[in-house]
Amino acid sequence: MTTIIATSKPVRTHIVSDQYGIDSHKLAYHPARVAQLIEVGDDWEKAKEVYPIYLEMAPVGACNHRCTFCAVDYIGYKSRMLDVDILRERIPEMGKLGVKSIMFAGEGEPLLHKKINEIVKITKEAGIDVSFTTNATALTSKFIEQSMALTSWIKVSLNAGTAESYAKIHQTKERDFDKVIENLKKAVKYKKDNDLDCVLGVQALLLPENADEMKKLALICRDEIGLDYLVVKPYSQHKFSDTHVYENVDYSEYLSLGKELEELNTESFQVVFRANTIKKLLNEHSERYTKCKSTPFVWGYVMADGAVYGCSAYLLDERFYYGSINENSFKEIWQGDKRKENFHYVQDKLDISECRMNCRMDEVNRYLFNLTENAIPHVNFI
Repeated sequence: MTTIIATSKPVRTHIVSDQYGIDSHKLAYHPARVAQLIEVGDDWEKAKEVYPIYLEMAPVGACNHRCTFCAVDYIGYKSRMLDVDILRERIPEMGKLGVKSIMFAGEGEPLLHKKINEIVKITKEAGIDVSFTTNATALTSKFIEQSMALTSWIKVSLNAGTAESYAKIHQTKERDFDKVIENLKKAVKYKKDNDLDCVLGVQALLLPENADEMKKLALICRDEIGLDYLVVKPYSQHKFSDTHVYENVDYSEYLSLGKELEELNTESFQVVFRANTIKKLLNEHSERYTKCKSTPFVWGYVMADGAVYGCSAYLLDERFYYGSINENSFKEIWQGDKRKENFHYVQDKLDISECRMNCRMDEVNRYLFNLTENAIPHVNFI
């Protein structure tokens, strides 16, 4: 009789595809909105009717970490938060106007909002998909039990494989490293016990201080916590950031790390090493789109004080400010004079070479630019 010994050790396979489309884009799955956008041209009357598919929203301005790479340090981590009573009116309106998803993140730590579970419920009931980018120090059992079932994905900023490096990069106590890991273990257990679809992952910026810890971090994510993925991506200098510590990191020496990390992939865990993004950074002078096509159309940003902007790379820049949800309806803001001015500015004056490299909408812009401005010959021969 043959005895078969079961083992919990994962089977290693060479699964390297980006299952979640993290290093590309998903706009192609919204053909009706794309067609609507393409028809706009320079016609504001058509442009004002194109509502965003995706919004980023900052429930809170304050943050309990001071990460060395923080892109929005210039905003000042102010102690302010979105008013739930206003969101109870605005978010359902956003859903009716065509908003499909909201990522709660922003210039602060979103889970610090005292009524975050209520905000999640309001958003989901409006027919809008919910996600979070968080440092997970405030990922409580209450949030896990009340909001995980309503959330599409949670991506945790965890930028080291050891407590010592984590504390230096996140500018916090070493104990937060262990706290985050324990919080994530609770989330994974709750997900499995309740058969939830919420995808749980970690994102790490690849920095000189942590590069030699990425494999260790991947193993923690896969074997100790049981997460769905680890994203490893390069730093990109924000236009207005106070910090410039990582502005000139040479990522060419890290490209080989991707293959090493992808060796850790299994059927249930993926390392998404953003090689495409790194290659674009290394080839910053190569051909790029000459116009931004995503702003002011397919996305937007709501700050913790209620201010609405057309692009997260231009927060506090009046040229990209549309209005405030504390003062006007979302429709009034999106069809208002401020957005109209921004529409014409982006169309006629914005110099893309001055924009942030690898911005949030970079792949979307490449896709839209090829559809509208840079089409290949003979497109009717499909």
